[in-house]
Amino acid sequence: MELKKPTTFDEQVRLLEKKNIIITDRDSCMDFLSKTNYYRLSGYFLPFIAKKDEVCFIPLKFERIQNIYRFDAELRNLISYVIEKIEIHIRTQLAYYHAHTYGAEGYRNSSSFNSKHNHVAYIKHVEACITENANTLVMQHHREKYAGHIPIWAIIDFFSVGMLSYFYRGMKNRDKAQIAQSVYGVNYQTMESWLRCLTDLRNRCAHYSRLYYWIFPAIPKMPTQEKYEPSRRLFAQLYMLRLMYPDKDRWNDEVLKPLIKLVKKYKNDITLKHLDFPYRWKSMLKY
Repeated sequence: MELKKPTTFDEQVRLLEKKNIIITDRDSCMDFLSKTNYYRLSGYFLPFIAKKDEVCFIPLKFERIQNIYRFDAELRNLISYVIEKIEIHIRTQLAYYHAHTYGAEGYRNSSSFNSKHNHVAYIKHVEACITENANTLVMQHHREKYAGHIPIWAIIDFFSVGMLSYFYRGMKNRDKAQIAQSVYGVNYQTMESWLRCLTDLRNRCAHYSRLYYWIFPAIPKMPTQEKYEPSRRLFAQLYMLRLMYPDKDRWNDEVLKPLIKLVKKYKNDITLKHLDFPYRWKSMLKY
């Protein structure tokens, strides 16, 4: 098939109207499209589109799509805050354990990892990380004072979440098991699953990608004592974040209350089933 031809903002408004989307203010709609990108916005139509003809099965006000989009943006900001705290916590725990078990530069030794670990590829990632951050004060300090030797507790701050997940996955099973048990009280397969899901979620937030009505590629494993059965929608990710949050005594105030407030703010436009929120979602997320 040939690629579709580019459309003007005025043509995009007409495309929206053909999809049974009601435009009450064309100028305002065009202004929003000029700042948002039609293709990006089109993902928010999906819950309302009949696939056979790509037309909304109910008349849909454009203002509702705008508000769902805004809800999604505010939700990403909240989730990004949560991920930041979790990410820093995991960096700290991995660096502490690895340094005390294998030494300051043990992360460079293949003997510190399991037999399936691709050490050559891993070292390339480490070296790329050092090169990309060569001008930072941390790297300059270790280059000048320690002849370029960088301890795990310094380099790990430059690892992406994906790199953290890769690092953990490559560790020996006994080390992974000890970390998973001491940090979260779970087995290492569960923690591996969480880090995989955290990477996907963090990347979507970092690239301002849609969370609303999104189907995630991986389902987070649940500890055996948990009765909740996760799906590929957003609520499962939120439930995982609850289990991973390092300040559990502050979760309700820092995360749950803002989430409840956000849902209430957009209650007339969003549909919680689109995010797979259960009926008892507030009590399920509460500590």
